[in-house]
Amino acid sequence: MTGLYLLLLLVIIFVPVMGPLLLMILPVPFVYYSYRYGGKAGGLMFMATTIFTLLFATVFTVFTLLAGIGGLFLGIALHHKRSSYEALAIGSVGFVIGLLGILLITQLFLGVNLMDELQSGMNQGYGTFERIFSGLLEGEEVETDLAEIGQLIEFIPDIVPSILAMSGVMLAFVSQWTTYKLINRIENQTLGFTDFKNIKLPTSILWYYFVAMILNYVTMDGNDLAYLAALNVFILTGALIVLQGFSFVFFYAWKKKWSKAIPILVVVFSILLPGIVMYLVRIIGIIDIGFPMRERVEEKKE
Repeated sequence: MTGLYLLLLLVIIFVPVMGPLLLMILPVPFVYYSYRYGGKAGGLMFMATTIFTLLFATVFTVFTLLAGIGGLFLGIALHHKRSSYEALAIGSVGFVIGLLGILLITQLFLGVNLMDELQSGMNQGYGTFERIFSGLLEGEEVETDLAEIGQLIEFIPDIVPSILAMSGVMLAFVSQWTTYKLINRIENQTLGFTDFKNIKLPTSILWYYFVAMILNYVTMDGNDLAYLAALNVFILTGALIVLQGFSFVFFYAWKKKWSKAIPILVVVFSILLPGIVMYLVRIIGIIDIGFPMRERVEEKKE
């Protein structure tokens, strides 16, 4: 598994065009080895790969840090037979820790603040974009749109925790899904995620969401820790509620024996028209979490 990881890393180094794809599956060797032999063995593999990358590819050690920590958390969760979504949550925490580690290392040892660099790059791109479109188009609507884009760029540093959390979930999901495929192929098992339509989040999510929403309105004019915490909790819990809403749409379509295209179209239109469809999906998610909607659908079905 150490050799497989180093091989993937070498491909990323020498074939950059494949980098984005391979970065998503780079943690899989750590996940699989920790799943098979537990946390101690996974920790030894992490130490071995870290030493190799420090000696022969120092700059890319940050990849090992991210893949190793996230892979260990996820692999240990699978080793202890946690459910698919429990393992996903634990793995997400591991990847967030890895991402935070990369930010700290680049800040302390390289003197580079990645988020400042990102915002600086976006500001430069916005400046170029503004100059081009201001010259080509005129009018109040264009100026308003450009001003909104500028405000969005300035808003990005405030939602860094949410960006890290969502990135961690995405990395954990891809790594877990790929590892399931590997385990099923090698060990002839049938591991996989629980059907999306059966997801049911705890009611406590609603309390976090509404408290964060209230605090967000109260502290929206400030830049203190309370404002940042309320904003990011509101964004994350809101995303979870939307996820619950989509889950109910898939569940309802399945119960009514509708075409699978219908819930997929709901997801697509939610992305295209977030101000309308996404808002309705969030309301559905709130009702599904807070009230026994699924039980009533089951009763009507019977």
